[in-house]
Amino acid sequence: MLLSEVKPVEDAPLKSVDLPIPEPGEGEIRIKIRTCGVCHTDLHTVEGDLPIPKLPIVPGHEIVGIVDKLGKGCRRFDEGDRVGVAWLYSSCGRCRFCRSGLENLCEEARFTGLHANGGYEEFMVVNEDFSYPIPSVFSDENAAPLLCAGVIGYRSFRMSGIKPGGKLALFGFGASAHIVIQIAAAMECSVYVFTRSEEHRRLARELGSKWEGGLDGEPPEKAESAIIFAPAGWIVKKALGVLDRAGTLAINAIHMSPIPEIPYNLLWHERRIVSVANVTREDAERFLKLASEILIRTEVEIFPLEEANQALVMMKKSKIEGAAVLKVA
Repeated sequence: MLLSEVKPVEDAPLKSVDLPIPEPGEGEIRIKIRTCGVCHTDLHTVEGDLPIPKLPIVPGHEIVGIVDKLGKGCRRFDEGDRVGVAWLYSSCGRCRFCRSGLENLCEEARFTGLHANGGYEEFMVVNEDFSYPIPSVFSDENAAPLLCAGVIGYRSFRMSGIKPGGKLALFGFGASAHIVIQIAAAMECSVYVFTRSEEHRRLARELGSKWEGGLDGEPPEKAESAIIFAPAGWIVKKALGVLDRAGTLAINAIHMSPIPEIPYNLLWHERRIVSVANVTREDAERFLKLASEILIRTEVEIFPLEEANQALVMMKKSKIEGAAVLKVA
């Protein structure tokens, strides 16, 4: 599915076209794609909320498939191996960020479905070092959301500073939050979920939340850490009001509406706000291992590839419980 012009998803901007099957270069693998998750970043790409470095482009960066062909010099995988591809498509490996383990901040980083064609298609190529073995305990459909919603959720969880047994507030309960709550439950954290959807509240209860309510609600106790998943800047003020002293608010969003003026008393007592930008390969590798150990459950709604526009519309309207996944092959 090709994006040639950015416009609202209600106008069906993605078009089905025939593209040549790509050939892998040196160090690259070609993947025959089986599934691709649908992410809010795809929505921001399609609607032009993010700067688009090239058009046309094939979106999608929660990719699961089979290694179909090896480029020269590849040694990490064999043909037939099942692999995943995430948001980070490549980084320079030379800059101070890459050398210090922060390749997610590399100024020359390229991202899947933004700089290079992604997973809303049948075949793609990627450097073998930027792809990951998929644990056998997950089906193709259930593995797809792990590659972005899961990995970025895991990084947000770590950046929030939450400790085992701590109190964590989650604002928004979509594809990423419903994975994060399971990591928190495995660490015996008390989780408070803020969402306007009664269906999402029900799912949160099933997955172990201690309290669920709307954005005007008050949890039973102050939280030590909080994560915002919704791209709405006004929630920052609410989240700070829920945080205890010395608490950390992590913002899991690549695009966000303006944050309104914040009274200083909400930041005082050493509360902190940190943005979460992209992910590293180490994040992906560690999270996939953890996900297989605690058997992360992903709630998915499956769409055929040709219904990618409809999946994006439903996600925009918060009508997906869990994550939308495109069945490609």
